[in-house]
Amino acid sequence: MKHAPEIAIVEPNTLTAIGLTAILERMIPSAILRSFSSFAALMDDTPDMYAHYFISAQIYVEHTAFFLPRKPKTIVLAGGESQPLQLVGMPTLNIYQPEERLVKDILKLHQQAHRDGHPTEPYHHSSTPSGTSKHDLSTREIEVLVLLTKGLINKEIADKLNISLTTVITHRKNITEKLGIKSVSGLTIYAVMNGYIEADRI
Repeated sequence: MKHAPEIAIVEPNTLTAIGLTAILERMIPSAILRSFSSFAALMDDTPDMYAHYFISAQIYVEHTAFFLPRKPKTIVLAGGESQPLQLVGMPTLNIYQPEERLVKDILKLHQQAHRDGHPTEPYHHSSTPSGTSKHDLSTREIEVLVLLTKGLINKEIADKLNISLTTVITHRKNITEKLGIKSVSGLTIYAVMNGYIEADRI
């Protein structure tokens, strides 16, 4: 059985830390999130136990020696487009953008880490030995889920899959009940995390 991923947020700005924690809790409900207002506070904890670090740009610049070797697990919280030279090549997240864009960027960073060979299994929902999701969505439900994340309405999904409108509604009800997710944004996060769609296509 996999352990829940532990994620460190190292950010002196309390509001930024609270906001990011709220977003990550929705994206990765199984994760254990810990916030630190300073690098010293992180060092007083067990700094090497974390699957990922979300850190302020200032703290990264001041403590590059610690975070650079942990680059695949580190995401720097940066403000705006112009970044200090020390951040070149580092995964960065622009915190001055709408929540929807933030979520998409976090998903893209997660997917990029997966492509680069960084073990990201903690982000995925547990699977059965056969590789199917523990929620056990049917093939048709997965097709409906993917089309939902692309913004199609029930009638369009019915036409695309050549099924009745009633059948689409039934599939949506089953998906919601199995996953416990009602919003399209929540379903999108689930679909990306489980490899049904790519983050750069949403």
